[in-house]
Amino acid sequence: MLSRCAFGDVGSAMNKILDYRDHRKDPKGWADELGVSQEAIELYLDSDVFDFHIDSFIWHRILGYDLTERHDHGLLGARFYSQVDFPRIREAQITGACWVITTNPAKVATERAETFVRNLAELRSIIDSVPDDFAFVRNVREYRAARAAGKHGAFIGVQGGNALDRDPAALDLVPDQAILRVTLVHLSSSSLGVTSSPLAGRGKHRGLTAAGREYVRRLNEKKIFVDLAHISREGFFDALEVHDKSQPLLVTHTGVSGVFPHWRNIDDEQIKAVADTGGTMGVIYHGQFIDGPYFGGTIEGVVRHLEHIVKVAGEDFASLGSDWDGAISTPRDMPTCLELPRLVEVMLKRGWKANVVKKVLGGNALRVIEALRG
Repeated sequence: MLSRCAFGDVGSAMNKILDYRDHRKDPKGWADELGVSQEAIELYLDSDVFDFHIDSFIWHRILGYDLTERHDHGLLGARFYSQVDFPRIREAQITGACWVITTNPAKVATERAETFVRNLAELRSIIDSVPDDFAFVRNVREYRAARAAGKHGAFIGVQGGNALDRDPAALDLVPDQAILRVTLVHLSSSSLGVTSSPLAGRGKHRGLTAAGREYVRRLNEKKIFVDLAHISREGFFDALEVHDKSQPLLVTHTGVSGVFPHWRNIDDEQIKAVADTGGTMGVIYHGQFIDGPYFGGTIEGVVRHLEHIVKVAGEDFASLGSDWDGAISTPRDMPTCLELPRLVEVMLKRGWKANVVKKVLGGNALRVIEALRG
């Protein structure tokens, strides 16, 4: 019998010290190192920096990638993986993020639920093993407390709602608000609905199933964000139809087709629909979705996608959703999280105001989380 996941003091016996430099002590040196202005560094350091989608835990599961150890660019030059780890997140001054558990669709429903419970406990134990630098958080109050203590606020999310589609009670396996958001579908279709990926095929049904609609309602009841990244356009609007209108929606990691048409990106109607709920959209860093060339993405391309969301919906609705370590090819000029302040430099050179930069770096994300969770 599968039991509800319990969190205890799982990491306290093996506290680790992370290896990183604190660039706050020498902002000019950091600016010189990255080739950016001191203005960009100071604005970055004065901001909440929040990422809606970090996928590094999958490499821990597959390859034993130690999130608490500092890594270099790996065997593939920071392509696909080795773009972040806990020490580099701290050195990059990323103040909060949603660390994702990705679902293996090849397992049967019962095995997926069992695996999720184990993975949730394992990811939490890794976070708890570095209590001087990381804190597991569930809402903005807890995030603020973590930041005041000089820590990174780590939320946990799920990519692939079929992790918990065994039956309507499967979501009850999750402790109250332990997960921030669930991406309903991933790169394959499931009992919940159809993916935007070409792997979906050409079946008659293209949207959410009846089970998927009920799943959205259950997520609403539990105040778990419904994340509409990866879903088919039909499924997107099916979810919008049944979603609690008092709650904001997310698209955590996406590009926008108004800048670059692609099956992975959302269009202007979808942007407006998310904004109308008070939600936000995180822009992904994968070159193929941003600029076109698989290995040719640029920071400027990422900023153009953010600018389009601002143009269509307003400055309160664009956020960061990198997909670091999600088998992506990052911008040539930002291969890892350590170069993230270069994003601010590009924003400033393109005429962005400081207050809008701060909203996109983290303010918008935190506003939306606070609206649902406090």
